[in-house]
Amino acid sequence: MEAITTSLVLLVAVVASSMLQRISLLPIPIALIQIAIGALIAWAFDFPIELEPDIFFLLFIAPLLFYDGWRISRQGLRQDKWTILALAFGLVIFTVLGAGYIIHWMIPAMPLPVAFALAAILSPTDAVSVSGIAERTPLPKRLLHILEGESLLNDASGLVCMRFAVAAMTTGMFSLSDAVREFVWLAAGGFAVGVGVAVLATRGKDWLSLRFGEVTGSQILISLLIPFGAYLLANRIDASGILAAVAAGLVMNREEQTGRVLAITRIRRAAVWDAMQFAGSGMVFILLGAQLPQIIDGAARAVSETGHRDELWLIIYVLAITFMLAALRFLWGWATFGVVLFRVLRSGARRPRPSWRLIAVTSLAGVRGAITLAGVLTLPLTLQDGSPFPARDLAIFLAAGVIIASLIAAHAGLPPLLKGLKLQPEPSHQTLEDMARLAAAQAAEKAVERTLRGLKDGQQDAHLHLEIGARILAFYQKRIDTHAIHNGDAELARKVGEIERKLYLVGFDAERDEFHRLVRAGKLTDDLARKLVREVDLQESRFTSK
Repeated sequence: MEAITTSLVLLVAVVASSMLQRISLLPIPIALIQIAIGALIAWAFDFPIELEPDIFFLLFIAPLLFYDGWRISRQGLRQDKWTILALAFGLVIFTVLGAGYIIHWMIPAMPLPVAFALAAILSPTDAVSVSGIAERTPLPKRLLHILEGESLLNDASGLVCMRFAVAAMTTGMFSLSDAVREFVWLAAGGFAVGVGVAVLATRGKDWLSLRFGEVTGSQILISLLIPFGAYLLANRIDASGILAAVAAGLVMNREEQTGRVLAITRIRRAAVWDAMQFAGSGMVFILLGAQLPQIIDGAARAVSETGHRDELWLIIYVLAITFMLAALRFLWGWATFGVVLFRVLRSGARRPRPSWRLIAVTSLAGVRGAITLAGVLTLPLTLQDGSPFPARDLAIFLAAGVIIASLIAAHAGLPPLLKGLKLQPEPSHQTLEDMARLAAAQAAEKAVERTLRGLKDGQQDAHLHLEIGARILAFYQKRIDTHAIHNGDAELARKVGEIERKLYLVGFDAERDEFHRLVRAGKLTDDLARKLVREVDLQESRFTSK
């Protein structure tokens, strides 16, 4: 019962945070509102919410990363694969070494292995946080794809580095060859498990649907179970459950392009997953906030571990580490973009060198989040000899502080950096979209014509088929003619499309209002009204979807 109550409280808090953001007069990011609500619940109402890292990774991180992998742009991943890999793996190693030594230099009381462990868990950026930033501060699409790809892959490398740093602290031993072998197994094993689970699940449901018919509810449940199955199986063989969830999402991304499921299944499944993402990402930040009172209570012990007496030093350390992480990202980004530019120039192409402001945007957008806090909470309480793990409270406090500081810095610093920033123009996809619509209309027209030509003489209702078919062919012919008329004049086509969209939306609103009026007048049943309104909603989605 306690778990159910906690879940309901978290869901109510997510809804409250969304409402508070909408009525707030200040442009406060929803992530910070949710962190504040979580802290308020745990502190003011004496309702402690414990964060169990293993359960947290399974219930929240696995499905959220799965959905991010499902929805990520595969073209973006392919286009910038080397940049993403350099950030996801190379930057993690660079951050662990650079930040680890600097943290140990700033806080000599923190042993070097613990400093490395803290730097390792601070190195992964957070996919949920990146998505939240993109909603509030529109980023260039290509940069957003790079950040999303990085955040999907760097969790495993950061957690592996932390594991070896902790092992070096607890056992006093470290083997580079063992570390490399384990990292390869974690990455390759996790990716293989994720791909295998997703392929088996999708092929199995396709086989059953083909022979016995498709049940929308079952299809949705299967998609919900895939990330949990991939994560648990990967952990069972000591591989990366996080990479398994990401790989399963990438398989679903590819599977969706086959179009093997019914349209109604895609619509309902998308609605379920959108709700899951909204609730899950909100609960993540509320859980982070709920840990703050307990973390702040340990501030007194944490400050004593630094060799100081004033708690102000903790804030100074948090700000210094946050700045240092951004600076390391800036240096690595500058070097990475330079290498990519060199490769482009060697190929004979021309591309302007990215400005320092764009690299600064990349640095600030690398915010920390759920992975960081959940990972740092897995630090052991004691060493092998039974003595307390050194600087554990301090590491937890610093990690929590960096999460909040990086969120504030990103939301405060990105808008002025992006303002007036001259970027390489994004390629327009309007021509591709127009070509796709034209090709689809022509294919549909040919399919209808083939069906009508296949009618046998004297077939029952043949005249009805021909009459209705002529009407449908006229609908598709109108699309083709419209494209031909406006082909070559993109601005005129855009204006025509916008006017058409506005008029259709007016008509859809009028249809729904009339259905509701008939229900109130007792001339239409509730069930029938819901069906009719849903049909109008589906038609409207053609004109309102992003």
